[in-house]
Amino acid sequence: MKSWIRGRKGLFIATRLICLTALTIGVDPLVLGQSAAQQSGGLGSIHGVVRDVSNHPVAAASVVLERKDFPARFEVSTTAEGVFFFPGIHGGSYSLSATKPGVGSGTARIPFLRQGEQKSIDLTLGRSEADRSADRSETSPNPSEGMQLSDQPNFTVAGVTDWTAVGGHGSDSTLRTSEALARETAALQTDAPGHLTPVPSAAGRNDAEAKLRAALAESPHSFGPNHELGEYYCRLGRYREAIPLLQASYEIEPGSYGNEFALALALKGSGDLAAARDHVQKMLARESNGDLHRLLGEIDEGTGDPLAAVHEEEQAVRLDPSEANYFAWGSELLLHRAVQPAQSVFRAGAAAYPKSARMATALGAALFAGALYEESALRLCEATELNPSDPAPYVFLGKIAMAAPMPLACVEPKLARFVQEQPGNALASYYYAMAILKRQGTPANEQDMKEVETLLNKAVTLDPRSGDAYLQLGILRFGKNDLEQAIGFYRKAIEADPQLGEAHYRLGVAYKKTGEQEKAKREFQLHDDIEKRQADLVEQQRREVRQFLVVLQKQPGQDLAH
Repeated sequence: MKSWIRGRKGLFIATRLICLTALTIGVDPLVLGQSAAQQSGGLGSIHGVVRDVSNHPVAAASVVLERKDFPARFEVSTTAEGVFFFPGIHGGSYSLSATKPGVGSGTARIPFLRQGEQKSIDLTLGRSEADRSADRSETSPNPSEGMQLSDQPNFTVAGVTDWTAVGGHGSDSTLRTSEALARETAALQTDAPGHLTPVPSAAGRNDAEAKLRAALAESPHSFGPNHELGEYYCRLGRYREAIPLLQASYEIEPGSYGNEFALALALKGSGDLAAARDHVQKMLARESNGDLHRLLGEIDEGTGDPLAAVHEEEQAVRLDPSEANYFAWGSELLLHRAVQPAQSVFRAGAAAYPKSARMATALGAALFAGALYEESALRLCEATELNPSDPAPYVFLGKIAMAAPMPLACVEPKLARFVQEQPGNALASYYYAMAILKRQGTPANEQDMKEVETLLNKAVTLDPRSGDAYLQLGILRFGKNDLEQAIGFYRKAIEADPQLGEAHYRLGVAYKKTGEQEKAKREFQLHDDIEKRQADLVEQQRREVRQFLVVLQKQPGQDLAH
């Protein structure tokens, strides 16, 4: 055993020297690492980049690789570009950590490195508790640095209150829009906590699954094949297929962090929240990290305990201030109408991750919920610049532009670009048309109105189910006293969306004007019925999504608020 370790360390030192030489002379170290692996019996490698919370590379950080199932520990320092490289690595389970005084620390787990695999893992350093204690013993931080979530935030979520306490700024229309945007913001959170192997493209999935199943058939009682196929199914969302494989792996190697984490994810995904919670709590008893607290928060939300959920997500950010953890915490706060705290968290997240389009989008939604309409629009306009191909910031921008009480700066040119960049997207044409309509005075600009009508016709051509666009076309024709065409467009709007109450009401008005009183009466009744059902639905949604009771820190000259 000792001779193997000495030999292993010798191989590590030699390959590290190769790596450092490669970096010095400008050769790609990964290429040399692959050659070294080939010459040493198909050994693998682990490489990556260490960054700080502002996404800058960290030089001279200490990176440690430890094997979980064998006493082996290796350490390197990052280059000026933040790069680290471990060549000549045997297959197995590893933990990876990086630290630098004054910057912080970060960790990752590699549940199973296959023999010969070259794995890339990037680490983000967060502030350690020692760093935070040192900060608190020094002078107060610069106010321009914004909210420091490594310290105490300026709010406390103290409980939940009944839906009747739901408050909002502006009309019921803006309140409903902000509530809808809160739900849509939460839906932008598509990344799961933890480190799962990426799924291949759709074209390669059949081959990948066949290889994994073949490996399992060869070694049905081995940890690796069971875990890899189970994790693969978990990443695909095939949770019920993943569970027995991951449970088999758990019985073989109960101490594997990666396997137990994947099993908890699969149990949560399948709806077995009690079992998922049990696994996460067992893991937390051994160690505490951001991934586990975030996953436990998601489970708590699923079981109807949002107060526990938001505290777990706050703890996740404290332990690991990643973009995903900031987003999860802020989304939870916004979903439960803790608008000011959500703004604070998203502001901090946007400052830490200035290139994150979804963080800027979420901040825009939170600002709109607080009636900061102009700043909301500016943040969403910024999000469109960060990722111009992503439709979400544009759609959010279109929705707030329609609901806000006045036209908003920067909206119209961004929605014009939305049409240019995604000409096949019906929503792009619809929201741009509505932005042009928003700024019309009396009388309206004739050229603008022609463009609006062209855009709306394009929207319904691209998507015949666009009831809102048909409704607007009807309103335009009604305004020109073209009742026959207006009625036709209103009926198409209702055909596309039978629950579009305004279309029923306006159709009733048009019928009344043409003297068709019975038809008008029927449409008015349908409008009233739809409005009542929708009001009942909103009430039900507000009952299901309870509001957080938030205590803000007392500011000079202010009382505590909630």
